[in-house]
Amino acid sequence: MSRRGPKHFAKLAFALADSEEPADTDVTGFHERILAATPGDDLLAVWRRKLTAWDFEQSPSWSATTARTPERRAEAYDKLALDTDLRKAFDTAVPVHTEPGPVTISREFQPWYTREQAANRAFYWTSYERLLRRKGWGDAAVSGLDEAAHAVVERLAEPTRDDPYGARGLVVGYVQSGKTANFTGVTAKAIDAGYRLVIVLGGTLNLLRGQTQRRLDMELIGRENILGAADPNDPDALVGIDYQDDEDWPAKFVSFGARPSDLGAFDIERLTSRDRDYMSLERGISALEFEKPDRTRPLYDPANLHAARARIMVVKKNKSVLEKLVKDLKKMGPILGEIPALIIDDESDQASVNTTDPKKWEDGKVTRTAINGQISKLLKLLPRAQYIGYTATPFANVFIDPGDEEDLFPRDFLISLPRPAEYMGIQDFHDLDTIDGGEGEAEKKHVRDICDFTGDPLMEAESTGDRLQEAMDAFVLTGALKLYREKHSVPSGPFRHHTMLVHESVRMAEHAVLAERIRTMWRNAAYTGPAGHTRLASLFDKDFHTYADSSLPTPETYADLKPFISGSCQLINRGGSPVIVVNGESERDYAQPDLDFDRTPNVWKILVGGTKLSRGFTVEGLTITYYRRTTQQADTLMQMGRWFGFRPGYRDLVRLYIGREEQLGKGRNAKTVDLYEAFEAICRDEELFRAELARYAPLVDGRPQVIPAQIPPLVAQHLPWVKPSARNKMFNAELVEVRSPGKPIEPAAYPQDAVLTSRNTEHWKSVLAALSGTSATCVLRPDKTSPLPRSFQAATAVVPHAQLLSVLSSLEWEDGNVLTPHLTYLSQLDGRLAKVDDWLVIAPQRTQRNRIEATVLGQGPFSLSRRSRQSGKQSFGRISGLEHRLFAQQLIELPDSASTGSSFPALGATRGVVLLYPVVEAAQDDEVKAVATTGAAATDRVIMAFTVIPPKAAIDTKKLLVRFQTKDSARPDAVIVNAD
Repeated sequence: MSRRGPKHFAKLAFALADSEEPADTDVTGFHERILAATPGDDLLAVWRRKLTAWDFEQSPSWSATTARTPERRAEAYDKLALDTDLRKAFDTAVPVHTEPGPVTISREFQPWYTREQAANRAFYWTSYERLLRRKGWGDAAVSGLDEAAHAVVERLAEPTRDDPYGARGLVVGYVQSGKTANFTGVTAKAIDAGYRLVIVLGGTLNLLRGQTQRRLDMELIGRENILGAADPNDPDALVGIDYQDDEDWPAKFVSFGARPSDLGAFDIERLTSRDRDYMSLERGISALEFEKPDRTRPLYDPANLHAARARIMVVKKNKSVLEKLVKDLKKMGPILGEIPALIIDDESDQASVNTTDPKKWEDGKVTRTAINGQISKLLKLLPRAQYIGYTATPFANVFIDPGDEEDLFPRDFLISLPRPAEYMGIQDFHDLDTIDGGEGEAEKKHVRDICDFTGDPLMEAESTGDRLQEAMDAFVLTGALKLYREKHSVPSGPFRHHTMLVHESVRMAEHAVLAERIRTMWRNAAYTGPAGHTRLASLFDKDFHTYADSSLPTPETYADLKPFISGSCQLINRGGSPVIVVNGESERDYAQPDLDFDRTPNVWKILVGGTKLSRGFTVEGLTITYYRRTTQQADTLMQMGRWFGFRPGYRDLVRLYIGREEQLGKGRNAKTVDLYEAFEAICRDEELFRAELARYAPLVDGRPQVIPAQIPPLVAQHLPWVKPSARNKMFNAELVEVRSPGKPIEPAAYPQDAVLTSRNTEHWKSVLAALSGTSATCVLRPDKTSPLPRSFQAATAVVPHAQLLSVLSSLEWEDGNVLTPHLTYLSQLDGRLAKVDDWLVIAPQRTQRNRIEATVLGQGPFSLSRRSRQSGKQSFGRISGLEHRLFAQQLIELPDSASTGSSFPALGATRGVVLLYPVVEAAQDDEVKAVATTGAAATDRVIMAFTVIPPKAAIDTKKLLVRFQTKDSARPDAVIVNAD
């Protein structure tokens, strides 16, 4: 059984048996062992690994089924010819992992990196895979990384091809989510396949560059390549060799047992080290002279390529460093055209993107920023170089002009990595399904306002205006809780570092003042005295005990935790101060021993800083964040979200203190903004972007629906004052049609103008007339959100397709018609694209106790809904209520099945669903009651908000979901052409 796919197991077992005529009992023994296997059984572990790999494999030659589905698993069982008992045993021991995999938007490419080829040359990947398993990675995590890395490498140019081609790609992860693991896997697979020069652009600081170098050295390059010919047992030979002062050397550095070249593979030569960036080639140009057994053939010829050593360097994105590299490469001459090279750009939206103003270019000649210009020169010098950008904030990259052939637009592929298991991200801090702006469970657990005002004038007079002291108390308390859990057998590895981040400003002078304020507060906190214990006990009872994870040890009372408080304080105050200031422009500002997470046994500190504590810098053990910094760029704001990440053993202790009323700007342009709302808005933008990519990723007739050049119009913006990025390029594509079979179409940005609102309400009169006087019970089937049936009352009516289309087409909008791409689709559901006969319109009613009713345009009465716009923007949060949306989706998903207990029959394949809400923009129900005082709501006070869900069958056989108009930016006068 190989990656070529599963084979008939019994036949294979007989063929491989030692005896000339194997008996059925050989397979019977296997059968009995699997059925009786415990979770730790070695044989079961092998099968778990194999089944998971087959489950995850994308587009394998042996299967046409979708990866990560029960159908794929069933096909594997069929090919293995396993009986029912074995299938049940494996399903129990190895459940199908159905979480989404990576999403790929790609141009068509020539397949070359097959699973067979990958398996034949896999020295460094196999070593890396073994290391990941030793680190505790499960089969699903390893197989997921394998598939994602394979998807990247197969889209690079074949390293042995005659004609040079440089692919350009982008890999999108999450903030602090393990992107380094992905590009380490990609590097391993790429050098195994034949890439012989790897240049990793590792951030703008040597601290970050050194972190990346160490990670690659530890997990990929390995001891033997670091030592070279040096004898590890000879102290004199180790002088000048990296990592001799590193507490993880050599135990945690991967080892191959011997030099790779002695094992039939190839060695790796490091052109940079942990503490030394690229200065110049230490051995001169000879360091890049590749050995060629057959000098009559080019390096990329298989006869030469697979015998050559690989070279790896990790360099800063620094102008002088890159200039030295470019200068050295220019001396190499024609051999550069023969080197299959890979350039990996970590944090590719930082410094790499050309941000010069095209209006200022002279004679139309492109002017490039310093780093962008040097990367462009590298790619020119290395015609066989592949460029892969890695980022968690992709908008700047997708806005690069695709018509600029020398720039870094990901023209060949964009891969969106799935959210890893156990990752704390947007869903852990924001409740995206709340509709009235209420506080949800995620916010209750993890988010706190920085202000301590209570609304009580007497209390306000004594207020300090913020909760910094409480945040510091939380830091001490959570440190004690970690020590408590460590004593109660929770693995202590994740507790090695314990940090708090305070981020208020970008000004270094303000950092110094803030740090001194924290030191003073620390000295006065009296943590081991009665006053300190009283504060901590109160915070423990009202917060951390309330929201503790029941699966982790947590003391029942503060008295049980109290003995650990002094230990927490001692660790935090070690060295005489609880604070480290991290800012400045020079490297020495970051070379603080107390800030070295790799070499310092325990970093338990409060970190005060600005921009340098954001992008690329992993704050290990971050538990408490106090955040007040404002910015108008979404990608900048997102990169400051250091509270996202992995928090094993203490995710329930994580708290975010964030400003809800912070000043943005100065003078007459100043305004007050809610930073928590801002983070939620940009998270919505990114989640929607990822969802759109996933929606259009499936191939249609074997061809992509969307290519990378058509991605920019998929970028949304939920909050007007937070732009996705600094947009220096215009869109080169226009979205003209979106097809949504079985998916909700829900506009959120309704007009604020009273006249437009009134006219729009009047357009719904015929539908309101059909709904008037009706009442139905809508019963939800039990699902994963609730094991019990739920119900709500609603007015309902069925309206013809032409009538609904007429209403939607007549609506007016303030910032362009947001429905246009959807109307293009809906208008074709008259039989041209697909046939929709009519629509079930559901106008949900609030519960009897909360119901506020009024007639609208003389129809009804209807239950009025209350919604609030997000501060400073046109958009509401959610229009449709969660239960209403679930009910409508159940009707759509099961069109031939009537909902038990509901008042209407099965939907059928040609009927869609509309959720319709007479909405009053209001923060409190009293405002809604004021609109309904006379029993009739004025048309300019009622927004007819809606969600439209077409039938799943409302699509043609091609299943194309999106169409664009594109314009070649290299030919600005060219006509717009249709891209489908």
